[in-house]
Amino acid sequence: MAGPGLELILPDWPAPPAVRALATTRRGGVSGGPFASLNLGDRVGDDPLAVAENRRLLRAAAALPAEPAWLEQVHGATLVELPAGRAPPRADAAASSRAGVVAAVLTADCLPLLFCDRGGRRIAAAHGGWRGLAAGIIERVVADFGAAGIAPGELLAWLGPAIGPAAYEVDERVRDAFPAAGDAPAFRLNARGRWQLDLCALARGRLAAAGVTAVHGGGRCTASEPRRFYSYRRDGACGRQACLVWLEPRPAPPAGG
Repeated sequence: MAGPGLELILPDWPAPPAVRALATTRRGGVSGGPFASLNLGDRVGDDPLAVAENRRLLRAAAALPAEPAWLEQVHGATLVELPAGRAPPRADAAASSRAGVVAAVLTADCLPLLFCDRGGRRIAAAHGGWRGLAAGIIERVVADFGAAGIAPGELLAWLGPAIGPAAYEVDERVRDAFPAAGDAPAFRLNARGRWQLDLCALARGRLAAAGVTAVHGGGRCTASEPRRFYSYRRDGACGRQACLVWLEPRPAPPAGG
């Protein structure tokens, strides 16, 4: 099997040279039906052989140093340190200071967040649905960098494609999950008495509150670009795109040096 050329998005952030990152779209894979075509999710009902081929195509097209560390995402605030063994960890964020280890999150409307520090010492990827954001997934990642001796002011964050506020209506239950005054600007009451939720604004507010001010990306709406992105809110059954980040392995020193 072979797919057409993959469409990859390179984050627009001033990451140091050691940090590499990308986001996939739905274009360039071999899956069919509602999963067409570069579905990278293996828990959505797609043919496992097609998913495996899509992941192989991604590794080749992006020259990844290793297979991404795919997570079993559960809409929580658990972070796992990579590498983490063979079984997919049940977590919604992953971090590493080891070169050549690829952190990844899968989304189809939720907000993917990538992190690194200005010195290129550590990376992280997080899956930010409303439940995870309410549970503190951003604060968990910032605390993890802090435990590694990296202050919030040293961090860079990039917000990947997610459902935009015009397409994301939520109910009072979701609004009540965010009682902090700093979260209020992310919610706009609509004419139906429900709320339009801006996930990017919510994340930016929480990052700022945690001390992270260098925030880039955002603004790409998965629901409004059906030819480019999967969207669960728009389509129901669908595939998953990915956001990846890693530290580039250093070249080996010359023999006999």
